[in-house]
Amino acid sequence: MGRRSRNATALVLGALLALGAVTPAAAEEAHSVKNAAKEGAKTGARTAKEGVLTFGRSTKAFFTGGPEAAKEAWKAGAAKTKRTAKTGARTTKKGRARRVGG
Repeated sequence: MGRRSRNATALVLGALLALGAVTPAAAEEAHSVKNAAKEGAKTGARTAKEGVLTFGRSTKAFFTGGPEAAKEAWKAGAAKTKRTAKTGARTTKKGRARRVGG
């Protein structure tokens, strides 16, 4: 085998190894982007649900206990909504699925 032939073989083998190393990483990245998008959508839905529940609880409290009760219910619901959103954001960044009880 001549010098030129060895260089060509080394070049081809190097290219194949490089492609083999990049392909799984690219597939992993695409997979994690897909998971992040799913988790982001779930977080948005959960947060919206908490917001609607907060509104409902606050409205009920207004009619049963007056403006002060409504304000308390609103603040409690807002804190829960914020916790839900922050937990979802952390999960989305990590790229892991989670379960929320509720």
